[in-house]
Amino acid sequence: MIVITGATGALGGAVVDHLLKTHAPERIAVAVRDPQKAQRFADRGIEVRHADYAEPTSLPTAFAGADQLLLVSSSDPAADAVALHRNAVDAAAEARVGRVLYTSHQGAHPLNPFAPGRDHAATEWMLQESGLAWTSLRNGFYAHSLAWLLGPWQQTGVMTVPGEGPVSWTAREDAAEAAAAIIASEAPHDGPITLTAGHAPTFAEISSTASELVGRSIRVSVVDPEEWVASQIAAGSPEGAARFTLGIYLAAAEGYFAGVDPSLRTILGREPRTVRDVLGDVVA
Repeated sequence: MIVITGATGALGGAVVDHLLKTHAPERIAVAVRDPQKAQRFADRGIEVRHADYAEPTSLPTAFAGADQLLLVSSSDPAADAVALHRNAVDAAAEARVGRVLYTSHQGAHPLNPFAPGRDHAATEWMLQESGLAWTSLRNGFYAHSLAWLLGPWQQTGVMTVPGEGPVSWTAREDAAEAAAAIIASEAPHDGPITLTAGHAPTFAEISSTASELVGRSIRVSVVDPEEWVASQIAAGSPEGAARFTLGIYLAAAEGYFAGVDPSLRTILGREPRTVRDVLGDVVA
């Protein structure tokens, strides 16, 4: 049995869709906070289970019988992600799950300025100490985030950022396809596996690509981080949210997202989507 958490989200749902191409629905269960939102899976013969990382008692039953369990990491910046993940890992051990596959990040490191990078590092340590067989899917930074991280550059001609550095922007669709392939593989991956696009462009490189796509000059303006936070607050963003996002740029400037790895290309059997592909969709 394969159990997928977070299946009502974009990543988890896409993993299930890919698995259905090679697995009977009876071999898959989805564990979600709101089963009513998972009707599309029930309609296809997939068992729907209730599971909420914030409700530890819901988890062992939801994970029961899982030969493989995909733990989709918490995406709520206001939540205590480490505590939520601890609940999930403890429940997986109690349910005697065969293997846990955890959606981590290539920037998983206890000193990462981007808070989720520290959370992922802590969760990987939990898995290491749990006694469970585990795989950490260290996905590259999701490329669809560029649509809002770069601001209204199509109108202004300027990408204003509070830090410059290379990022291996990776399509979430590719990460989902790879996760399904890893789950379906007869040769398990133990520990971390890094799944990134083949190139890590800087914001300056991204602006050059954008210029080519729109046929006019797009430039990058690197501003003081505090100035950037103040502008975000002035535009209506809560300070906490602005500083959370600031961590992305600071981590990029320190090289946490710079690495690239051929594993994603190998697993997919093709080249992953590129920043040019993603921006092309944005400007289309």
